Amino acid sequence: MKRNYLKILFIAVGLLVANNGFTQEVPSATPANSIVIVPKLEKVPKFKEKDLAGYLLVYFKDQTHSAYFAISTDGYTFTDVNGGQPIFIGAQLAEQKGVRDPHITRGPDGAFYLVMTDLHIYGKRAGFRETDWERPAEKYGWGNNRAIVLMKSYDLIHWTHSDFRVDKAFPELGDIDCSWAPETIYDPIVKKMMVYFTIRYNNKDARLYYSYANNDFTKLETKPESITGIGGIDGDITKVGDKYQLFYVGGAKIFHAVSDKINQGFQPDDKRIDPEHVSTEAPNLFKRIGTDTYVLMYDVYGAHPNNMGFSETTDFVNYKDIGHFNEGVMKTTNFTSPKHGAVTYLTKNELKAIANYWKIDIKLD
Repeated sequence: MKRNYLKILFIAVGLLVANNGFTQEVPSATPANSIVIVPKLEKVPKFKEKDLAGYLLVYFKDQTHSAYFAISTDGYTFTDVNGGQPIFIGAQLAEQKGVRDPHITRGPDGAFYLVMTDLHIYGKRAGFRETDWERPAEKYGWGNNRAIVLMKSYDLIHWTHSDFRVDKAFPELGDIDCSWAPETIYDPIVKKMMVYFTIRYNNKDARLYYSYANNDFTKLETKPESITGIGGIDGDITKVGDKYQLFYVGGAKIFHAVSDKINQGFQPDDKRIDPEHVSTEAPNLFKRIGTDTYVLMYDVYGAHPNNMGFSETTDFVNYKDIGHFNEGVMKTTNFTSPKHGAVTYLTKNELKAIANYWKIDIKLD
């Protein structure tokens, strides 16, 4: 990782690389309105929950293996900040020259914590490697990536960045196949940000593990341990009241479990939560500001084209299907087919600053 200032630049045009019938869009950059990688962050005053006034969605696309931002003032209609072009360029952030599965959350310090899978599934076709995967698929299976991207910011413009190899940091884990779909939540007992993600062994045994990050959010400090009570993947944990609500994936379906502890003792429900009839993954829960309603978002990757699906709940027992993006009350204004996303919250001042920086016309009360 370069420790000097480095600009991660916006997309201007794409370079198309065609190979074996596949077209991969490789982002090229322009100096306008970049995010900035910095060695150290300047803290800002902590926000208060009463000041929250909007939403931030992060997502990625297979075509670019890069990540995107979209904002909303009401939690229903989202506008991409860069006109549907990525702002986190996978080729500049990841060992495999691609990122997937972005997740963003806020810590009690007011910072934004962004984590992503370091993986380019079309790396060979894009010219980044000579083999389909880094290691033999016969032994290690699909993906077989071992790094996760860790980023932290207070203003969504200036970011620290680390590409963290899980297997090298913790050789006691053994010969892991891959690690993917990281997410972050604050643990009020340990008083640290907990990063949890899927690890797979022997091309079949995949489950959720957790570890604690350092304060700078540049590395994991504790050996990843298994989250007990469930055996799924793609976990999403949210504290609601005195309980932790966990949504996860099993057999390409969304399931739910609950515990009074953040990383153990989850009691699963064997009922499929999402209403889809095709494959789904990547559940993410967010709350409608000022209400008791929670929205469960998930990637309907079995649909053609893929889309995000949404269900609402107030009790985590009953769920109301509110459709997909642009097929119900949830809308996008300038982008389509987002994948594996997550939503966090913004204050009115943050919304104004983002709109000004990325030159977006949004209406604020």
